[in-house]
Amino acid sequence: MTISADFLRAIAKAASAETLPRFRSQGAVANKLDAGFDPVTEADREAERVIRALIREAHPDHGILGEEHGLENAGSRHMWIIDPIDGTRAFISGIPVWGTLVGLTVDGDAVAGLMSQPFTGELFWATEDGAGYEGPGGARPLATRKVTSLSEAILFTTTPSLFKGAARQRFDRLEQAVRLSRYGTDCYAFAMIAAGQVDIVADPGLQSYDIAALIPLIERAGGVVTTFDGGPAENGGDIVAAATPELHAAARAMLAG
Repeated sequence: MTISADFLRAIAKAASAETLPRFRSQGAVANKLDAGFDPVTEADREAERVIRALIREAHPDHGILGEEHGLENAGSRHMWIIDPIDGTRAFISGIPVWGTLVGLTVDGDAVAGLMSQPFTGELFWATEDGAGYEGPGGARPLATRKVTSLSEAILFTTTPSLFKGAARQRFDRLEQAVRLSRYGTDCYAFAMIAAGQVDIVADPGLQSYDIAALIPLIERAGGVVTTFDGGPAENGGDIVAAATPELHAAARAMLAG
């Protein structure tokens, strides 16, 4: 079974109808944690609701795992993994680097996915047939930069404060080895690897819905995504993505414990 780019476009359009009108609207924000801050908004919940409805209609036998509404059809070989707004903190801050993530795994392997940023009008998508970008400047195939040296690389992480203890020391050494480092942007940084703008993203402690949709984008564009220790990234964990196999190996060597 092959998922079409048109189906991914339909998902992105439906989600956008729920997220974009609520962006910069000063809507209510709930906190999912008793201690700490893990925000969720009406936009998160409603976007996931419409995404689930489209998937159920087109593929009623598929499983769905979403950040906001949980798991259904748990025994299916085909599992859709949804983060309706990756970067809710950016969303509630009015910064347009959040995105809707929807990915499909088959027997645990990520085979298709999308990242949609409706405020900038951008869609990044990947199927088994390829990967593409649609947005300002027109449509084009996704392709990573062919950087192989850390000294020429651009590195992103959400924030260095996520690296604890010795892991922070290892990240600091990686940061010192690259040409440029920047912080923030959540899923947008991973999409920028696929688009040929960023070379490395290192983020510890990700959930499956933070990364599953992004794996096909990066891999179809020529990049590599694994955990810091080289394992599969589909289930989340400490994740490093890079534009080329050589760069990925160099970054992982510095990040692995």
